[in-house]
Amino acid sequence: MKGNEKLIAVLNELLAEELTAIVQYIVHSEMCADWGYDHLHEAVEKRAIQEMKHAESLIARIIFLEGTPIVNRLNEVRVGPNVADQFRSDLNAELTAVQAYNKAIALAHEVGDAVTRELLESIVKDEDHHVNWLEEQLAQIEQMGLQIYLSTQAKG
Repeated sequence: MKGNEKLIAVLNELLAEELTAIVQYIVHSEMCADWGYDHLHEAVEKRAIQEMKHAESLIARIIFLEGTPIVNRLNEVRVGPNVADQFRSDLNAELTAVQAYNKAIALAHEVGDAVTRELLESIVKDEDHHVNWLEEQLAQIEQMGLQIYLSTQAKG
């Protein structure tokens, strides 16, 4: 099925966001593992896997719409030197993604592509959960202090 060219271009922009998130989350996950924060390693790795599934869904949809997925484009990867900075970088990326998905949902609606709109709505729900989780972690750091928070992230 030949899709709307503007929508395909937007889907490729979203794909770049997802591929960037995958890389950023994998790096942050492995840094947490190296620091001994096993709980964070697992949580961030899980988010990376969710982003991989998002990327896979976007690739499949672009191909279905007879577009070409652009998989060699990344946005700026922001690696935080510590856990709190990682969370802030990740939160910024997730908030940007939510905005981009909401614009893409509006475009899909405008061009009458309900299936793409539903796919994007599903993904943005996951991104919203990511935002919530990151905000919770930053609130916990603020409330209990970084050292106490980090002490809860190592397996005992």
